[in-house]
Amino acid sequence: MSCAGCVASVEKALQSVAGVETALVNFAEHTAEVTGTAQAAALIAAVREAGYDAAELRGVDDEAEKEAAEMAHYRALLRKAGAAAAVGAPLFVAGMSGWLPALDSGGGRLFWGLAGLLTLAVMIYAGGHFFTGAWKSFRHHQASMDTLIALGTGSAWLYSAVVVLFPHLVPVLAQHAYFEAAAIIIALINFGSALEMRARGKTSEAIKRLIGLRPRTAIVVRNGQEQELPISEVGLDETLRARPGERIAVDGVVIEGESRVDESMLTGEPMPVRKQAGDEVIAGTINARGSFLYRATRIGSDTVLAQIIDMVRRAQSSKPAIGRLVDKVAAVFVPAVMIVAVITFLAWMNLAPERGVAYALVTSMTVLIIACPCALGLATPISIMVAVGRAAERGILIRNGEALQEAGRLTTIVLDKTGTVTEGRPAVTDLLPAEDLDENRLLQYAASLEAGSEHPLATAIVKSADERGLELLKVTAFEAIAGQGVRGELEGRALLLGNARLMSQAGVELADWQARATALAQQGRGAMYLACDGRVLGLLAVADPVKADSREAIERLHARGLKVVMLTGDQRATAEAVAREVGIDEVIAEVLPQDKDGQVAKLQARGEIVAMVGDGINDAPALARANVGFAIGSGTDVAIESADITLMRGSLHGVADAIALSRLTLRNIKQNLFGAFIYNTLGIPIAGGILFPWFGVLLNPIIAGAAMAMSSVTVVSNANRLRLIKLD
Repeated sequence: MSCAGCVASVEKALQSVAGVETALVNFAEHTAEVTGTAQAAALIAAVREAGYDAAELRGVDDEAEKEAAEMAHYRALLRKAGAAAAVGAPLFVAGMSGWLPALDSGGGRLFWGLAGLLTLAVMIYAGGHFFTGAWKSFRHHQASMDTLIALGTGSAWLYSAVVVLFPHLVPVLAQHAYFEAAAIIIALINFGSALEMRARGKTSEAIKRLIGLRPRTAIVVRNGQEQELPISEVGLDETLRARPGERIAVDGVVIEGESRVDESMLTGEPMPVRKQAGDEVIAGTINARGSFLYRATRIGSDTVLAQIIDMVRRAQSSKPAIGRLVDKVAAVFVPAVMIVAVITFLAWMNLAPERGVAYALVTSMTVLIIACPCALGLATPISIMVAVGRAAERGILIRNGEALQEAGRLTTIVLDKTGTVTEGRPAVTDLLPAEDLDENRLLQYAASLEAGSEHPLATAIVKSADERGLELLKVTAFEAIAGQGVRGELEGRALLLGNARLMSQAGVELADWQARATALAQQGRGAMYLACDGRVLGLLAVADPVKADSREAIERLHARGLKVVMLTGDQRATAEAVAREVGIDEVIAEVLPQDKDGQVAKLQARGEIVAMVGDGINDAPALARANVGFAIGSGTDVAIESADITLMRGSLHGVADAIALSRLTLRNIKQNLFGAFIYNTLGIPIAGGILFPWFGVLLNPIIAGAAMAMSSVTVVSNANRLRLIKLD
């Protein structure tokens, strides 16, 4: 593909294939993502029928081949630029110095004839791809950047050949050869394309680094023997050996031995994590010391690392609304430029009859050469690529370009409490039994009830009982009541464990217990009542420590003019205590999980553009309802379907970083689009000779070629600034 106009052509060709649901072409990466049931062979055939070439990109293993092919193309562009410059530059310098023979002399006719043949050879070798591309576009009733370049340089060469071979057909004042212009324009455009390709390579460094984390071989234990095999030959449930200093080959579970593993690529934590039998290990992480055996649980494209790479690649290929709009403009850009070139030619033929042919040729050729649809087409996707890659390096996985664009418009951030603001690892802090009960019995009853629950608070209670060596009793008729607590039968007696709402519904009289619960809640400790046969047996208080960086992250959100709201099912007093500690603006407490999306909708009804930050499971409806859903991942949860953005490192700083990056990216895209718009808006009229009546000068086609070549490089270089800008 040579320009953004090609994007529309390829997308149209792909969408015409039966079974295709969506087809998105990324001009910056020269890739297409297609969803549906169509076969790869049919898609490739459709692309080739449209005049382009294609190959299936099966996975990360193909990235090396793709990179090698791009490097070969880069070198070829440089060789072609060098060959064209070697012919064009001497002609240009000699012409400017007055050293070239006159066209009307005998020796001059021979010299210019040889120069024309040499230039033709250069155009075939160094510029042949422009002409073949233009021909393919013409055959399919399309126009591209290749069309503009081929028309511009081809018309320059043909006109010059007519001047040399048939001078009587051209007015004397218009007898000038432009062989050097054709050669130098091709040299400049090839050189500019090479620079653009080199700059584009920097935009994909993030995904290259991710791919670099993937080991190529693994130590597999087969028949009691350890052997080193390519990673593609490792099977599911096979046993592997992890050696000190080596990367974990595939996702797995430790079955023998122990060590410490550096998981900073996932969690951002620099300290290695202790691993022993039963613990999970992730491909690409580093075994710091020690050796252990592990069983492969996820291989190939199913590993966490492969999912991350796939998610980043898909996001880089996606298009936000602004990108789709630009593609529509770019699709008609080249035909519009061709119309302007024709109008320019006709205007000069009438305005300057004595030099009409020469002026008309120079101006129309310059219009064709200076117009740059590439800068327009690259403006959005190149910035998206850099931003998504930069986010991935900080543990932020953005699902698509739409989410990146929307994050910059947010006005309100809604936070779940447990696991988002707090650590998500609650612990029992207080046991307040009734007079006829002791602490151990209170805890034993509560833990026995909670043994059948997966709630984090249940885990904390059971763990506390285990630490005291308490035996869990058999509970029957267990029932979990969402947002309230649990109930069950123990030794023939009906037990309840939960909040005041559950007690009230069961007709349990709380009396002075409620005041004690409120006192605990005001200290940030969630209190639960244990009741039996309508009487309170005691209180259990559980506290979940606030994450060390929550307050600082929320301050960053405030600094960006965002309102922060906590939405939780916890008691109001407990939630407000946590909110005060971290500086949250508003608290919406005692909300059932199924009602959270309704609370988000209420905020949106007030005109707020809302982000919801939660765990992606209990908060799934609210995440889906929000304008942007942020899921706090555990380091292995990278594809939470309900989330637009996944924070692998589990820190609220990721929310602040994502919003900052979104705003910077939108500003960068607007800069690129403004630059491309101004360049073409000013460049095309100047190329057409609009300044001639006042200054008596026309823009040299060679300068137009240089400007066109550098415009794309400028856009890519500006996008690459996103790699260096601070987000804090």
